[in-house]
Amino acid sequence: MKEQALSAEVFLSNLHEHEQVLADMAALAPQVSDVARRLAQCLASGGKVLFCGNGGSAADAQHLAAEFTGRYGYDRRPLAAVALHCDTSALTAIGNDYGFDHIYMRQVQALGRPGDMLVGISTSGNSANVLLAMEAARAAGLTCVALTGQGGGRMAALADVLLAVPASRTPRIQEMHILLGHTLCGMVEQALCEPPHGESSGTKARA
Repeated sequence: MKEQALSAEVFLSNLHEHEQVLADMAALAPQVSDVARRLAQCLASGGKVLFCGNGGSAADAQHLAAEFTGRYGYDRRPLAAVALHCDTSALTAIGNDYGFDHIYMRQVQALGRPGDMLVGISTSGNSANVLLAMEAARAAGLTCVALTGQGGGRMAALADVLLAVPASRTPRIQEMHILLGHTLCGMVEQALCEPPHGESSGTKARA
């Protein structure tokens, strides 16, 4: 066993790297505000937000969709959002019949309507199934937002707004994606939903 790998220094090194990336995230503030405004307009006009990603990015997609349909900071009306990987029957049927690259594209074609939004999440910006979903979304009149790592990969050319984390390591990118997602959830919630009497807009600890 390599004891060095288990030392507190490993955590401190990761924390230092995280802090460096976090400091560079301020440059994304205008794009974050732009995405929040587009999300609020979409949801206020009766549209919905579709999320997609793979692996950890799928987990982030599901997490953020739940923040919209459930609650983020306080009790309010549900906001329409769907994580496209959660329907396992659709996922396996489309994957079996058409191939894994088409699992999100087909759902976007079926569910997406002009005025809706697609949020594609990929640390590399090159996930084939997310790219095809974004192409389908653009063709159907959806607004496309890409959450990626440094440079944006091939998704940059398909995104109406690109939120590219200024980092190349997957763990740091994913940490910033959830920061971006939570920030957007909070901004949209406050823009569209008044907090109940006596509740503040800050998030409460909950299960």
